[in-house]
Amino acid sequence: MERIYIFTRFERFWHWAQALLVIGMMVTGFEIHGSYHLLGFAQAHQLHTLAAWALITLWVFAIFWHSVTGEWRQYIPTMKNIDKVVRFYAWGIFQGEPHPFKVTRAHKHNPMQAQAYLAVKVLINPILWISGLLYLYYNELAAAGQNPDLATIALVHTVGAFMMLAFFIAHVYLITTGHTITAHLKAMLTGWEVSGEEEHK
Repeated sequence: MERIYIFTRFERFWHWAQALLVIGMMVTGFEIHGSYHLLGFAQAHQLHTLAAWALITLWVFAIFWHSVTGEWRQYIPTMKNIDKVVRFYAWGIFQGEPHPFKVTRAHKHNPMQAQAYLAVKVLINPILWISGLLYLYYNELAAAGQNPDLATIALVHTVGAFMMLAFFIAHVYLITTGHTITAHLKAMLTGWEVSGEEEHK
């Protein structure tokens, strides 16, 4: 039976804690934006700010962990075999074909995953971090003689939020595209990846 321990305890904690915080920030953030009324502006703003600091703290720990363990290499973009992966998601997945990428401890993510996760880390997260902090400390910056345009900050933060929402929706959908509908979910819960051939036995 081929079982590979892919995701460490810290990675699973980081993943699920990040997921809960991101979901909480999207729920409160879109309420602050005025998309709906659920908690009220004041409470939504308070929870959004608390979740933001918790998420920033988590990201700092995650960056440190990736740096010292060398796991940052998992996100190095590559075009090797990406044509096969693209073909799989565009056609093969609907024909019941096996995934062309074999997960290993050294290569946890297929080329499309690695590029998507890298985009989140170097594009979406910094957009949200920087615009969110500018938004949070706008009054202090203005008092110090800095006058960033609040409308532009809000627009950039909202664009970043929609980018994160788009990633979240795609991520949840792709969770269900393993050799069983829960295969990827089980791997992120237990840390163990089980080959499709073995689960079908």
